[in-house]
Amino acid sequence: MSHFVVIGGGQAGASLVAKLLTEGFDGKITLIGAEDVPPYQRPPLSKAYLLGEMELERLYLRPAAFYPEHDIDLRLSTRAVSVDPAARTVALSTGEDLSYDALALATGSYPRTLPAAIGGTLGGVFTMRDLRDADTMAPELVEGRRVLIIGGGYIGLEAAAVCAKKGLEVTLVEMVPRILQRVASPETSDYFRALHQSHGVDIREGVGLDRLLGDDRVTGARLTDGSELAVDFAVVGVGIMPATALAEGAGLTLDNGIATDAQCRTSDPAIWAAGDCASCLFEGNRIRLESVGNAIDMAEVAAQNMMGKSVDYVPAPWFWSDQYDCKLQIAGLNTGYDAVYVKQTGDARSHWYYRDSVLVAVDAMNDARNYMIGKRLIEAGKSPAPEVITDPATDMKALLRS
Repeated sequence: MSHFVVIGGGQAGASLVAKLLTEGFDGKITLIGAEDVPPYQRPPLSKAYLLGEMELERLYLRPAAFYPEHDIDLRLSTRAVSVDPAARTVALSTGEDLSYDALALATGSYPRTLPAAIGGTLGGVFTMRDLRDADTMAPELVEGRRVLIIGGGYIGLEAAAVCAKKGLEVTLVEMVPRILQRVASPETSDYFRALHQSHGVDIREGVGLDRLLGDDRVTGARLTDGSELAVDFAVVGVGIMPATALAEGAGLTLDNGIATDAQCRTSDPAIWAAGDCASCLFEGNRIRLESVGNAIDMAEVAAQNMMGKSVDYVPAPWFWSDQYDCKLQIAGLNTGYDAVYVKQTGDARSHWYYRDSVLVAVDAMNDARNYMIGKRLIEAGKSPAPEVITDPATDMKALLRS
């Protein structure tokens, strides 16, 4: 009987084992998860769960009973210590060695942290990546308290929105000239800056953190412009890194994460990778797509190929972010864009990115209809003229048929 081992109890790992089942795999499946709960959704952690609007069980991707009912050996509170590709074994933190016929790495990512030298290890300094982070931070969210958010990307902005909704005094600092600078157009930055300011968030752009202040616990912050703030706690949202230590120890090729081929296979023919930890080729470049959609799609392709099929993974980038009553949906990748066009339909708004007259991405704010149309246009390789897109009289659905 074949034994497939999946390392990583997140979205990619859970999606991979579920796909093995639907594809009819009849061997043994072992899923290794470092946390003490079954695989769960991560996006709601920094939103509905932290706000107390979602119970723990609703986070679970599958009911806890799903795994034993389908003979999946789910190892919780267990870490993979090392992988020996020659022997095809995985050493576990329990002291056990597991043999495998095929192995999938779905090890995800981990948040960047601040150096201890500038106060990164003080009490009251949080990142937001897993359930423990959310549970530890939740008691801090008391109306009237002062929080510093470090980082103006989506992680930082989502944390700011939750804190503002809870009635905290929120200051957000972003060291580059504008929030979302690395991932979005100035138009999108302007939209979200105004949204946060309307909820009382003090956004300081072009200002970084010099250091956090305090003895055992953070009590304040000194910024790079020389100003000082009194704070009760701080949230660090300065990006994530792919979790590649296992792959590196196993001698696998790394390139912006664990390098995979078109079928999600690593440099070892018996090892696949999927999700945040893995990089793939997209339009001739090796990229990592840090999104739920990519984790699911890549994992499902990996599962099929572990079973001997020959299915190529074709990335179809899409992302989302919830902030206050705004749902941002993104289709495509805006890398290298040279023009952005704004479409306003009542309260709905969308930003359309072009590169050399080719539509490459859409940011849609409370505009699900145009998001879906934009996504389908991009996937079909269609690029309507910008003046057609922005014309209020245009029948947007008709563009899909042209």
